[in-house]
Amino acid sequence: MNAPSHTLRVALVQQSCGADRDANLAASEAAVLEAAGRGAQLVVLQELHATPYFCQYETPDLFDLAEPIPGESTLRFGQLAKELGLVIVTSLFERRAAGLYHNTAVVLDSDGHIAGTYRKTHIPDDPGYYEKFYFTPGDLGIHPIDTRVGRLGILVCWDQWYPEAARLMALAGAEVLIYPTAIGWNPADDAAERARQRDAWILVQRGHAVANGLPVLAVNRVGFEPDPTGHTAGAQFWGSSFATGPQGEYLAQAGTEHPEVLVTDIDLRRCEQVRRWWPFLRDRRIDLYADLTRRYRD
Repeated sequence: MNAPSHTLRVALVQQSCGADRDANLAASEAAVLEAAGRGAQLVVLQELHATPYFCQYETPDLFDLAEPIPGESTLRFGQLAKELGLVIVTSLFERRAAGLYHNTAVVLDSDGHIAGTYRKTHIPDDPGYYEKFYFTPGDLGIHPIDTRVGRLGILVCWDQWYPEAARLMALAGAEVLIYPTAIGWNPADDAAERARQRDAWILVQRGHAVANGLPVLAVNRVGFEPDPTGHTAGAQFWGSSFATGPQGEYLAQAGTEHPEVLVTDIDLRRCEQVRRWWPFLRDRRIDLYADLTRRYRD
C-alpha cells in the first residue's frame, strides 16, 4: 500500500528588476499576494530581487545597497508571511559589518519570524558576474532550515552547479532543494550557445533531484539588464524557473521572456517511495570518498 500523500503547494516568483528598489519590492509583494490567492503555502523569490543584478561591474559605491538582518526587507516580508500564513524565501545583499557582506537567503516562517538564513557558499567571478568583489563566501555551513511547511534545503545560484552542496543538504534531512538564482546569457552569444547554457543549467539541477531523491525548486530572474558602464553587452536573464519531482520530472516550468508566478504542488511523501526504489544513500561507498575533500587528485 502506498503511503498517503503530503502535498505542498509552492510558488516560484520569476521577476524582472529595474533601478527602482521600491518598485522591485512592490512587484515581489504583489507576486506573493497572487501566490497566496492561488493557495501557495511556500513562496520562493529569486536571488537579489530588490535590485538590478549589480555584479556586472565593480564599484565600492554599490555596497550602499546592502542591509542588515534583521532589517527592512526581513521585517517587510516577515509581516507579509504572517498576514498571509505562508512561508517566504527571500534574498538580499546582507551587510554583516563594515567591509563584510554576503549574498543571503532568509526564510520567513508563517508566523513572521526568521526561521533561518543561508549565506551563498560558492561565489563566482566571471565576466559580468563579479561577485567575489561584493560577497564574502558563506560561513553558516550547508544545513536545512526547519519551517512549518517542512525542512527546506536553501542554496543560491552558483551553488546549484555543485553536487556536493545538494548531497550535504540531502544528508542533513532536507525535504526539498531550493535555488534562488540570477543567471542569463551574454547577448552576444548565438542561439546554439544560449541553448547549451540553459540546458546545462536545467540538467544539472534535475540531476540533483534524481541523485538525492528530492524535489527541486529553481527560480530565476528574467529580462534584459544593461551594464551601466557600457563595458559589456549586459545580461539577458533567461527565466525558465522550474519545479521537479524526486525523479527529475518536470512539475512546472516558466518561460524565458516574462515575469511569472509559477504555482505547482509537490508530494513530499513521494520521496520516501522513490528512495526505496532507488536507494542511492544506502549504496554510497563512503569509505572511498575521502579524496573529495582535496582540490584535485594530482
